[in-house]
Amino acid sequence: MEPVVISVFTSKELGFTGNPAAIFLCDKMLGTEDMQQKATVIGLPATTFVNIDEEGRCNVRWFAPDAEINLCGHGAAAAGIFLSDYLNKKDTVLYYNGGEIVVTVEEETFYMSLGAIPVIRELPRCPEPIREGLGIPVLGVFETANKHLILTDSATSVKYMNPDYARLRDSEIFGYAITAPGDKVDFVSRTLVPHVSQLEDYATGSSHAMLVPFWAERLKKNEMVADQLSDRGGRFYTKINGKEVTLSGQYERLS
Repeated sequence: MEPVVISVFTSKELGFTGNPAAIFLCDKMLGTEDMQQKATVIGLPATTFVNIDEEGRCNVRWFAPDAEINLCGHGAAAAGIFLSDYLNKKDTVLYYNGGEIVVTVEEETFYMSLGAIPVIRELPRCPEPIREGLGIPVLGVFETANKHLILTDSATSVKYMNPDYARLRDSEIFGYAITAPGDKVDFVSRTLVPHVSQLEDYATGSSHAMLVPFWAERLKKNEMVADQLSDRGGRFYTKINGKEVTLSGQYERLS
């Protein structure tokens, strides 16, 4: 079966084209090397490999062009949208090494529920390569079980940040979501991954699994709207309920 490509967290109104992912349905899950090779050839930010086992469970693994991804929110959303059509059902449970993700599709909107990723600790200071490589005010750096979270002063700083990736690679920290209060939305962000070929992700579900609890605590709100200010742009509608984050948005089928 040829892969299907779906872009998620889009907004026609705002001109946001979201984050594209390829979905590859496998009769049986391929070997790691085969999946990596296919993802490299496809060349999108993520390729989701889906296998429906004998018990009807939808098992997924995600690969970027140069490495496997432990948790890929936009790849999960795209897979859920694909499976909603393929299986003719509204709700799909995706099983991966870290647990499960539920995706619900209603007309042109999808809803994805995943575990909130809390802050583990605030670093006592920002590593100098990151401070110099970002070139914007850094108000705090927070470690999570996924990426790091970096707080800056304004949406303007986030939008017009011009990262020096060579300098950023002097830090061993893999990736981070740079975030600030929004002007027209609750918060904004960009996600940088300087140690892999993509460098910046377009619209990142896993980042919002940590951004939502972070901002919910500061803004005292359980429902928020967020924009990811990458070149393609992403619009997120978010809710938090205890340890669960729900992300919703629009999508577009590209193939």
